[in-house]
Amino acid sequence: MVTLLLKQVGEFKPDLIVIDMMMPEMDGITTLRKLKEIEMAQNIPVIFMTAKIQNHEQKSYLQEGAIGVIMKPFDPMTLCNTLSQIWQQHQKC
Repeated sequence: MVTLLLKQVGEFKPDLIVIDMMMPEMDGITTLRKLKEIEMAQNIPVIFMTAKIQNHEQKSYLQEGAIGVIMKPFDPMTLCNTLSQIWQQHQKC
């Protein structure tokens, strides 16, 4: 699935990508780094979802280029609002 995303991201040109940190093919950081190597994807904002949410981990995700981090488990009823808040904050920058 991740490999497919990396191959087709230029065609789809998403406004935002949400990446789980723990995936079977590669982790979220590796996926983000690979996205940054693709010219068409370099400026696509990324939000991470993770169960590992220590302060230093969250800071490192943001330093890698993520615009936000959502902690798991999350409330599916508020996920849309959380994504919207992160997106709006990113748009202000």
